[in-house]
Amino acid sequence: MPFDSHSSRPRRVALFSGNYNYVMDGPVRALNKLVAFLESQGIEVLVFAPTAKEAAFPHNGTLISVPSVALPGRSEYRIALGMPASVRRRLTAFRPDLIHVSAPDLLGHAALRWARRNFVPSVASFHTRFDTYPRYYHMGWAEKYITALMRRFYKSCEHVYVPSESMVEILKEQAMAKDLRIWSRGVEGGLFNKNQRDMDWRRSLGIQDDEKVITFVGRLVLEKGLGVFADTLDALKAKGVPFRALIVGEGPERERFEKRLPEAVFTGYLQGDALARAYASSDVFFNASITETFGNVTLEAMASGIPAVCADATGSRTLVDDNVSGFLVEPGNIEAFAEKLTALIEDEALYARMSDASLEGSAPYTWEAVLGALLDQYQEAVATYRLRNAGLQTPSEPEFAAAE
Repeated sequence: MPFDSHSSRPRRVALFSGNYNYVMDGPVRALNKLVAFLESQGIEVLVFAPTAKEAAFPHNGTLISVPSVALPGRSEYRIALGMPASVRRRLTAFRPDLIHVSAPDLLGHAALRWARRNFVPSVASFHTRFDTYPRYYHMGWAEKYITALMRRFYKSCEHVYVPSESMVEILKEQAMAKDLRIWSRGVEGGLFNKNQRDMDWRRSLGIQDDEKVITFVGRLVLEKGLGVFADTLDALKAKGVPFRALIVGEGPERERFEKRLPEAVFTGYLQGDALARAYASSDVFFNASITETFGNVTLEAMASGIPAVCADATGSRTLVDDNVSGFLVEPGNIEAFAEKLTALIEDEALYARMSDASLEGSAPYTWEAVLGALLDQYQEAVATYRLRNAGLQTPSEPEFAAAE
C-alpha cells in the first residue's frame, strides 16, 4: 500500500510513565494534561504505569497498572521491573500508532524494545535531570554512568521533547538525542492569578500583614535544593531581614526540613484553589533547585504576580528574565541568593516592576497552544518514521510481533 502522508496523525497513542497518579509533581501534571488533550482530539490513549494502593489525585484517561515495587530509599515512588506478558498482550491488542515514553526506566526500555520489534515509532519526553541526583546523595561518581545510559535510551527515539531552550542546550552538549524538540508547559491563568491573594488565610497561619513571605513549592526532597534554601534563610536572619517562610509540599525530607526551619509555616501538599491561594498570598518565590527541566512552580508563581529568585539553571533560565521579572543566581551562592531576596523585600518600587513583568512573562504559556504544537510534532514523527520504513511492517499494516 503506498504511503499516505495525510494518515500520519496518530489514532492511538501508548504512553509509558514511571508515575502517573500516585505522586503529584510537575511532570505528572503535564502528562495528565496531555492525555486529556489527546482524547479531546479524538485520539485513543492507553497509559501504562505503576500504581499505588491509593492514588494522589483522579487521573485522566485509561490507566493500565504495571506490576511494580517500591523504589529503595524513596518508597513513595515505585518502579516497574520491565513489561510482563499480560501488559505486552494489552499493548499489542491496542495496536498503537505511536509510543511515548516519559522516563528512562526499565518500563521505558521495554516499551522502546517493543516499538522497535513491531515497527512502531517512538518519542520521549525529558522531564527530570536524573543524572544530577547522585550529587545530593554522596554518589557524584555515578553521574557520568547515568548520563551514558540516558543517552543510549533517548537516541533510539524519533523525537525527544524538552521543556525549555536552556535544557535543549545542555542536552545538545551531552549529545543526548538525535532530534531535540520543545514541548513547553502551560499555566492555568484562570486559576493562578493575583486575585487569589487572601490576607485572612495568611493571618490564620500566624503570618502578620506586614511580614514578607518567601515561599517554596514542591516535593520535599534533597534534589530540590532544600539545603541551599535553608542556608539562605539563615543568612537573611543573620542580616536582620524580616520575613516568614512558607513551605508548600510533602516528601520524605519534611520532618528534617521542619526541624531545620522551626519558624516556617508548613502547609503540606496543596492543589487547585488552595495552591493558587498560597502562591498569590506570598511575596517572593524562591527556587534553589538545579534539577528542573522547566519549573512549573516558577511559572505558576509568575502567573500569580510573584517575582522569583531562582538558581541560574535549566528551566528557570528560560522562564525568569534576569533583573526584569526576577533574579537568576549562581547555583549554591548563599550570599547572592540572600542579596536578591533582600532587594525584593526592601525595595517596593523594584518589587512592583518585577511583579508586573512576571505576569507579562507568564502570559504566552497556555496549555492549548503548547499541546496543539506537541500534537503537530507527533504527526511529524509518525510521518518521518513511515517514510523511512516504507515497505517494512508499519502501523498502517500491522503484523505485530508475538509476545516477547
